[in-house]
Amino acid sequence: MAKKQFKAESKRLLDMMINSIYTHKEIFLREIISNSSDALDKLCYKSITDGKTGISREDLYIKVTIDKENRIIKVSDNGIGMTAEELEKNLGTIAKSGSLQFKTDMEKQEDIDIIGQFGVGFYSAFMVAEKVTVITKAFGEEQAYCWESDGADGYTITETGKDGHGTDIYMKIKEDGEDEKYSEYLEIFMLRSLIKKYSDYIRYPIKMDIEKSRKVEKPDSDKPEYEKYIEEETVNSMVPLWQRSKDEVSDEDLNGFYKDKFFDMKDPALTIRADVEGAFSYKALLFVPENTPMGYYTKEYRKGLELYSSGVMIMDNCEDLIPEHFRFVKGVVDSQDLSLNISREMLQHDRQLTAIRNNIEKKIKQELKKLLNNDPEKYEKFWQSFGLQLKYGIVADYGAHRELLKDLILYHSSNEKKLVTLQRYVELMPEQQKYIYYACGETVAKIDNLPQTEPLKDKGYSILYMTDEVDEFVINMLGEIDGKQFKSINDKDLGIETEEEKSDIEAKQEENQVMLDYLRDSLDGKVATVRLSNKLKSHPVCLTTDGEVSLEMEKYFATIPGDHPDVKAQRVLEINPTHKAFYMLQDTWQLDKDRCAKLGKLLYNQALLIADISIENPAEYTDLFWELI
Repeated sequence: MAKKQFKAESKRLLDMMINSIYTHKEIFLREIISNSSDALDKLCYKSITDGKTGISREDLYIKVTIDKENRIIKVSDNGIGMTAEELEKNLGTIAKSGSLQFKTDMEKQEDIDIIGQFGVGFYSAFMVAEKVTVITKAFGEEQAYCWESDGADGYTITETGKDGHGTDIYMKIKEDGEDEKYSEYLEIFMLRSLIKKYSDYIRYPIKMDIEKSRKVEKPDSDKPEYEKYIEEETVNSMVPLWQRSKDEVSDEDLNGFYKDKFFDMKDPALTIRADVEGAFSYKALLFVPENTPMGYYTKEYRKGLELYSSGVMIMDNCEDLIPEHFRFVKGVVDSQDLSLNISREMLQHDRQLTAIRNNIEKKIKQELKKLLNNDPEKYEKFWQSFGLQLKYGIVADYGAHRELLKDLILYHSSNEKKLVTLQRYVELMPEQQKYIYYACGETVAKIDNLPQTEPLKDKGYSILYMTDEVDEFVINMLGEIDGKQFKSINDKDLGIETEEEKSDIEAKQEENQVMLDYLRDSLDGKVATVRLSNKLKSHPVCLTTDGEVSLEMEKYFATIPGDHPDVKAQRVLEINPTHKAFYMLQDTWQLDKDRCAKLGKLLYNQALLIADISIENPAEYTDLFWELI
């Protein structure tokens, strides 16, 4: 028979598909096996509707064979097969899919799944094959046919012989080039790994002939001898865990699946299952790791869930299925409802994908909240690993997710001596307490020793200790909890002083203003203000700030590459007007203003130490200390 030509648009599509649409050549096997699965589904459907085929689902299979010497990969199935007319229609016109038509025509049948929809997956074989031959015989027909093509130049269809119904696809693998290595696809271990990766949950057995060895006992030999033999083996597992009912899957099964699938040595901290039916349907099996994965907070870390369509893996990291604040979640999603484009590698951003993502987000939040309420100790372990990610989630996207995440956040409470939720902090507040007080620092211990905590502790008010760089941004984004605003222990007005106390400190400030301004000027711009403090009890000084930028924010921006000249805190040196250091300043001011300035510099350096900020010149500070004492 003379060679037939693909239509012009089909030739262009074939060339584009081979060179552009598919980003990974290895998916050719996934596509061919998916077509075989479709053929088996069609025959299975026919056996259900006709009832006279004599075909049982248990009889159906796919087989992958390698002829390394002749560079041939063969994929066979005993499915529905094709007539000459169907070959012409399905393989002669690219993007004409018999599977799509069949899916449209067939009645709703349980356990029947047609994967292929666009009719282009078959042609992915030409990414690795210089020639493709299809020998097929339709179920119930006597005549078999051979379709053969070496690519965009066209194809032939001829009559041929074949035992039994079904389809055999022969792919003549290309020779290796300088940049492309095709011979690896002729190795059993490679094809086996590709089947496990992409087609492990095809619901029919995928068989391969695997070479094995066995020990042979020989009476006349002291050394063991081995002989090689071929054994047909089913490579795929067929039924994924997420398709089984909860009663069929044990915790050990789930933990083993997680560790094997996601290369973790430890059991997951939390397993989440979802089975949603309705306008969109999907099944999901999700896992929260126990520990932070290596490189988690780096650019190289890839978030995403494995996406399946009817048991066929479409993407191994579908980032669009998981929000950034839950990027630590691993797992799989399997849906028949997603609209796939012509390559099956890229998803259309349609309402189904968005709906699944939103539903998964709510489910994860629900399960984390349940863990927090039912097993606080286990939740705290999760928090140690991924609490920082939830904080970043509150700050991201201008606070769009703060309502979702705020009741998952934990901070150390100075009164409770443990981590508490923001809601719990508010519940424990004394009736007269107006604000949620917080303090930032490197560690809980260092924060607890800050002089500014003393007046609040004296009142019996708890303080939230915050030790992450992002914490103040979180607080700014949250604004309030149940009507209670946040207030830093460094604020000028803590809201705990009486009017009499305020008047007294204002009077002392005014009385000593000249001296305080002199101390400020003598510090050469290191502080914006020197003032008397209403928040110091037993300590002589502390360092606070005015304005929006705090000391912790300044530290944070100092660690970011680049120049950030505007992100500087307006430092304030606060002096305790009841401490003997202040009285020493007053006395020295009257006698020796230069010495008074040196005392001010000494107090400023001590305030830096208390605030856990490095002194610019430790040697100078030491000399100054000994000079003054």
